[in-house]
Amino acid sequence: MRGRIHSIETGAAVDGPGVRFVLFTQGCLLRCKYCHNPDTWDVKGGREVTVSEVLQEIRPYVGLLKRSGGGLTVSGGEPLYQAHFVGELFRRVRAEFGVHTALDTQGFLHRNVSDEWWNEVDLTLLDIKHIRADAHRELTGVDLSPTLECARRLAGMGKKMWVRYVLVPGWTDAPADVEAHADFVASLGSCVERVEVLPFHKLGEDKWQKLNQRYDLTNTSPPDFDTIKRVLETYRSRGIQAF
Repeated sequence: MRGRIHSIETGAAVDGPGVRFVLFTQGCLLRCKYCHNPDTWDVKGGREVTVSEVLQEIRPYVGLLKRSGGGLTVSGGEPLYQAHFVGELFRRVRAEFGVHTALDTQGFLHRNVSDEWWNEVDLTLLDIKHIRADAHRELTGVDLSPTLECARRLAGMGKKMWVRYVLVPGWTDAPADVEAHADFVASLGSCVERVEVLPFHKLGEDKWQKLNQRYDLTNTSPPDFDTIKRVLETYRSRGIQAF
C-alpha cells in the first residue's frame, strides 16, 4: 500500500490530545484562501512511501506518544484524497503500536469511505470552514453540503469530534455567521468534545508566492483579542467547550 506525503512533524503539541506524530498527506480539492500549505494541493507532489515505511518512522516515538496520551494524526492536504492508504495506516498503527489515531479533515470526500473505515479513527478533527453555502464556496472553492453531511454522519455513528473554525477577519467573524455555526455544532450533540477557534495567520503566504499563486489575504490582519473572546463566548453560551 503506497501513498504520497508532504512532510512529517514529530512531537507536535496540537492536532489532537497529547504529543502527536503528524503526517501531512498530498492532495486536496479545496483552494482555501488562507491555506498555509498550498504545496500540498498537488497529489503528485511530495514523496511516495509505503505504509510499512511510515510505521518505521513512527516506531521510535511510540513510547513517548503512549506516555503522553498522544498518537498519530493524519492531516494534509486532505487525507481522504488517499483514503485507502490512510485507512490502512490507521489500521496497522492501532494493531501494531496501540496508539491513538486522529484524522484532520474537512469532510468533503467522506462519501468515498464506508462507515467501517472510521472504525480505525479515534478522533476526527473536522474543519467546518463557514456555515453559509455561498461564503463557503467563495472561501474554499467547493460546496459546503458534504462537510455538513460528514458532521451529521459522524454524530450518527457516535464518533468523537473536535470541530475547527479558522477565524478570518472579514470572512468568518460576522456575529450572525458565528452564531449559526455554533448552533449547528451544538445540534451534533455530545460527540463534539470541543471547538478549536484558530486565529488566522499569514505564515504560508510565501508559499503562495513561490507557486506563483495570487494570495488574496495579504492585507488581512489576525483577529484581535476582543473578537476571539466574543467568538469563544458564542460557543460556550451553547454549552460547547471552546478554546
